[in-house]
Amino acid sequence: MSNWYDKYLSIYGKPFSEVPQDIIEGTRLRLAALQSDHPIASIVVIAYNEETHLQACLWAISEIKCKYPVEILGVDNDSKDRTAEIFEKSGIPYYTEYQHSCGYARRCGLHHSRGKYYFDVDSDTIYPPMYYELMLQQLMKPGIVAVSATWSYFPDANHSKLGLKLFEICRDLFLWIQHFKRPELSVRGLVFAYNADYGRQEEYRVDIIRGEDGSMALSLKKYGKIKFVHDSRCRAITGYGTIGNQSMWQSFLQHVRIQGKGLSRIFYKKDHYEDNKDNLINNR
Repeated sequence: MSNWYDKYLSIYGKPFSEVPQDIIEGTRLRLAALQSDHPIASIVVIAYNEETHLQACLWAISEIKCKYPVEILGVDNDSKDRTAEIFEKSGIPYYTEYQHSCGYARRCGLHHSRGKYYFDVDSDTIYPPMYYELMLQQLMKPGIVAVSATWSYFPDANHSKLGLKLFEICRDLFLWIQHFKRPELSVRGLVFAYNADYGRQEEYRVDIIRGEDGSMALSLKKYGKIKFVHDSRCRAITGYGTIGNQSMWQSFLQHVRIQGKGLSRIFYKKDHYEDNKDNLINNR
């Protein structure tokens, strides 16, 4: 049985020189057709040395089904590989951010976006065709300031399908419980979209190594509700960057150890967090 993402996996992880020209050209033409002069939403792809993943991400975006007008932008975080060339050949507007970090890259994208709504897109992630339309439908509801979804990992030789499924079920259950009182802690940047007008008032933090999206979500809470979309048609699929060389079991145990400390905290709202010193850029 084939999966919706199988064809994108045919080039995922491969150097740009091995991507067929018809895929590159087809992606360029479809992306051009999607671009609106009056977008309601901005789809912003950030990338740093993502030559082996970016084309697959853009290919999937070029085939989205969305009835709302959108624009697609790119941010190259001063990559040293062919990332900028891929953006160039895709035909979408892209910008170079010379200060390295996801916070700087996302801030650059936000400053150049024109849509009322802003979609975070990670270039090592592939999004299903209905993702943007369904997320937008929720985001446009009264009282909603941001939306976040669930995601899966690509099955590969090092990770069994059963192991992945069990890991994701446990993780999703925890995030669902946590989001009632601490929605900002359940937000992940690869599946996050929000009201850009409010986002521009708050700005991304660029003084931290990780957690810029959760910090943005925390800032946005004062404007409305963060909604979690549990729809399989919105479930993105990504690589193992957040897990690294760990097995799913090792990653699961690590999550249990970390989240198990003071577990009762997820049942109480919080509007301010103290930064861990090892997460501050100036301390490294």
